[in-house]
Amino acid sequence: MNKFQIHTIETAPAESKESLEQSLKYFGMIPNLHAILAESPGLLKAYKELHDLFEHSSFNADELTAVWQSINVEHECHYCVPAHTGVAKMMNVNDEITEALRNETVLPSEKLEVLRETTLSIVRNRGRLTEEEAKRFYAVGYENRHMLDIILGLSQKVISNYVNHIAVTPIDKPFKKYKWERGSKK
Repeated sequence: MNKFQIHTIETAPAESKESLEQSLKYFGMIPNLHAILAESPGLLKAYKELHDLFEHSSFNADELTAVWQSINVEHECHYCVPAHTGVAKMMNVNDEITEALRNETVLPSEKLEVLRETTLSIVRNRGRLTEEEAKRFYAVGYENRHMLDIILGLSQKVISNYVNHIAVTPIDKPFKKYKWERGSKK
């Protein structure tokens, strides 16, 4: 398999340079995922736009983390689980939530647990939920917009998780301390 280039602003295709400059300004570095996505300016732009849209969706920080990490763990993404552990810390998400998601243990609230279960069912069953699953989702207070916003988050995660599998994206230095493997306790 071809090795994927981790682009810099200087080596990236012209159409990706501005986006990488924005990443550098926002993060103080260019995340390796962005550097690899830069090879395809359209994919980099789509990923970043989906991220922004999902971040400003109907979910709060705990719920965003629940959707992101449920998908990351299900897809066994070696890069995104550590990265979103760091992101969750920046968003002041309780470590109990983050660790339950990473370790696939019960979340501290029924509402978050139902969100995880619904997200995983959507992923595993390719968008098909049983009537009982949908009823439980709505019974804990979620609405149609939330259901659709799960799909928005999944769209973003398919891009990052799949690219990270194919490119074997190296974990960025700030997130190495959150390294993850399924079944490990950190």
